[in-house]
Amino acid sequence: MSDSLNVMQDAEELFFSGNKTGVLVIHGFTGTTQSMRYLGERLAEEGYTVFGPRLTGHGTDPEDMEKASYKDWTRDVERGLEKLKEQCDDVFVTGLSMGGTLTLYLAEKQEGIKGIVPINAATHMPDLIQTYNELKDTDTRFVDGIGSDIKQEGVEELAYKKTPVRSMKEIIDLSEQVADDLIQIKTPALVVSSNVDHVVPPENSQVIYDSINSDDKDIVRLENSYHVATLDNDKELIADKCIEFIKEHQKESE
Repeated sequence: MSDSLNVMQDAEELFFSGNKTGVLVIHGFTGTTQSMRYLGERLAEEGYTVFGPRLTGHGTDPEDMEKASYKDWTRDVERGLEKLKEQCDDVFVTGLSMGGTLTLYLAEKQEGIKGIVPINAATHMPDLIQTYNELKDTDTRFVDGIGSDIKQEGVEELAYKKTPVRSMKEIIDLSEQVADDLIQIKTPALVVSSNVDHVVPPENSQVIYDSINSDDKDIVRLENSYHVATLDNDKELIADKCIEFIKEHQKESE
């Protein structure tokens, strides 16, 4: 499916041309590439080729998102991965929130990913499930948005102010599918988790870490950021850890 062409400023897809190491950066549910721009720029400064797709129905209007399915989003990131594989020898994937869920999805389904960095990834969201179950048989189409869960004052995430009820079912279905297949992941992984998160329970990251089958895995706890950690107080730490992770796994393949 396609969505309207009225893409918000700063919500456009990201692309930084660089060397033969590629990094796919994936934004979250109702969010935009704005949440991944700082990380993308830091990765680009290291010389890496960086691509951040705008997920279908995002960065335009909630009515567009309402029409999208999670299969549109998995297709978006599969195409993004393919785009980087065509240009790069090594490809890494990182994502925030549902972007982290999609990162895990790719690691479950695709070969040739060098390493993954899911950030506050969603695999089970009880509050969202409860809200959806309460509203699914009503006439309510939209509820208040979930964006900008950020500890640092004065920072705002570019995200929808309202969330389509129909879209909740899509992220629930995607999360459940990904959670069921975590054991299939053998890719090196750096799991990043905020200690306080008002959108995705931090327990999600521990379950991910415990469930994946990777011999090479680590978990980083963020003490000073909420859900949108890539825009929060620990954004520099995330970028540093991500770059360090990539460099370590490049050395191993040399």
